[in-house]
Order: sequence, then structure tokens, then C-alpha cells
Amino acid sequence: MINDVRQSQLIAWLSDVFSADKIHLLTMNGDAGFRRYFRFNHKEQSYIAVDSPQKWCNNVAFTKVQHLLMQADIQVPEIVVQNEGKGFFCLSDLGDTLLGDIVNLDNMHVYYQQAIDLLPRISSLQCDNFPVFDESFIQTELSIFVEWLLSTHLSIELSEVEAQKLKQCFDVLTASALTQPKVTVHRDFHSRNIMQTADKKLAVIDFQDAVHGPITYDIVSLLRDCYLKWPNEKVHELFNYYINLQATKYNLTGISAEQWRTWFDLMGIQRHLKASGIFARLYHRDNKPGYLKDIPLTLSYIVEVSKEYDSLKFLADLVSQKVLPKLAGISPKGIN
Repeated sequence: MINDVRQSQLIAWLSDVFSADKIHLLTMNGDAGFRRYFRFNHKEQSYIAVDSPQKWCNNVAFTKVQHLLMQADIQVPEIVVQNEGKGFFCLSDLGDTLLGDIVNLDNMHVYYQQAIDLLPRISSLQCDNFPVFDESFIQTELSIFVEWLLSTHLSIELSEVEAQKLKQCFDVLTASALTQPKVTVHRDFHSRNIMQTADKKLAVIDFQDAVHGPITYDIVSLLRDCYLKWPNEKVHELFNYYINLQATKYNLTGISAEQWRTWFDLMGIQRHLKASGIFARLYHRDNKPGYLKDIPLTLSYIVEVSKEYDSLKFLADLVSQKVLPKLAGISPKGIN
């Protein structure tokens, strides 16, 4: 009922803004958060209306990062008008084409290089007031895996010994993240948050959770996507392309290829642990079952990469021997 009230309020606000008798909203697929998106037309121009309740959505951050990205000449939705008090936005319409909809093995190198070319501009955004991706932040994210995937979704309770070994793995991941050069991080830079617009250029969306954090975070989000998997050879080629861009921009010539690779690998594991927990939380807390199908791929990255590091062997074994088998044995309602 509350959504119906807010949608009516959104329609009334837009009708007033555009001096129209009544704006007709068409519901769009939303993101993993609390925002709702609608498309509408006015005088042969298409717009996106956003219901973004202030109680749950960081609208200040959205507006701030949107301005910074525009200043950096990165294509983002234009804020046509907003109602700060209600948490309503009217945005320009970038279309429907996500990078994930058009990319394949034949064209991914070209598209991904275009996406990677955006990262030096994103990483150099002024970030004095951005949240810091520090030890506390990292531990909070890792706890989502334990609470929501292991405990809530799979009813896996670790013994004291297992919990201690998992903590040691988490400590390895945390230390690696904290030793990296720090830049501005989009924090959800992947194939569903990059769009191709009518002019065939790439645009960026869902950027409101930007932080000051590790330099490999966004690149591993893109190359080891929770929704798409690419051959390791292509991943490594594109990662080297990224290294060359960032090493030149930030004069990071003293960092070995092995160090870059370790940062990249361990950053990906940390992100995938968090993401798998969030996918479970979206189901149990927010009644959004659609992301559960993405958990197996997300966990497969953890096994594949963790087994290459002696310090993370317990994590690889835990996921491969306990988590994935338990996951395969359940079939939550609403999953096809």
C-alpha cells in the first residue's frame, strides 16, 4: 500500500512539474536496492522517474557523484528535476541497452576496453567526503556472507575451529585490500551498470555507493562479473591493459605484476563473498528471489581463485565441500 501511495505522489509531482493533466508511468525493472524506476513520455520526450525513499536510499550521494561524473565527462543520467524532501527524481532516459545485453566473446575485448578507459577518470574523482573502504568497512561486508548465506540461507553453523580459520582467511583478504593504492571506486562497476546509449557510447549508472578504496576493486568487478564469466586469458589481457593505464596515471611503476595479480585476485574474493551474501539477503529480507540464481557463479570464482593461495585453502575447501553442495540441495520458492 505504501508503494501505491508513493507512486500516486510521484505522479502528482511530475504532473505538476511538467504542467500535464496526468503523467502515465510504465514500471521498469529495478535494481537490488529500494529504488523503483518508471518510464514516461511528455511532449515526445522520454524520461525516467525514480522513487528513491530517503529512509533507505542515499540520495545525497547519488546527486553528488552524478555531478562529479558529469564534470569528468562520463555519460550518466542527467537529473532533470528532483524533489529532495520526497525522494523523487526525474532523469534523462539513456535507453534500455545494458553492456551485459550486447557483449559476447567476439566483441567483449572492444567493449571492455571502452569500459576500462572510463576507470582512470572515475578513480581520480575528488573524494574528500566519500566513505572510506577501511578495515571496519571490509569486515562489515564479509560478515554478510556468514550471516545471510551461511547461516540464514544454508543453515550452516561453523565450529569454533572453522570460524577461526575463516576469520584468518578474512584477515588475509582485508590486509591485501588495505595495502593497495587508494582511489575513488564506483563499487558496482559491472555489465548491468554500464549502458550503451543511442550514440554508441558507454554510460555509467548505479554509482551512489562510491567510496575511497582499493585500486583493483572496480576492475575486478568488471572482469569477474557475478553475472557473466569470461575466459581467464581474456581477463588477464584486459587486466594488464588496466594496469598500464593506472600505472601511468598514478606513477605506480614500482609495483610488480605478481603484486597486481594478488591484489586483483584477493579483491575479487572479498567482493564475491559479499555479493553471495547480499544475493541471499535480497531473497530472505527483501523478497527478491531473482538473484539466487547468480550465487553459484559467484561462489565458483571464490573456489577457483582461493585454491591458488595457501593462506586461503580453508576458504576454497569450505565453499567447494560444504557451501556449494548444500546450495545445490535447496530450491527456494520463486526460483526457476
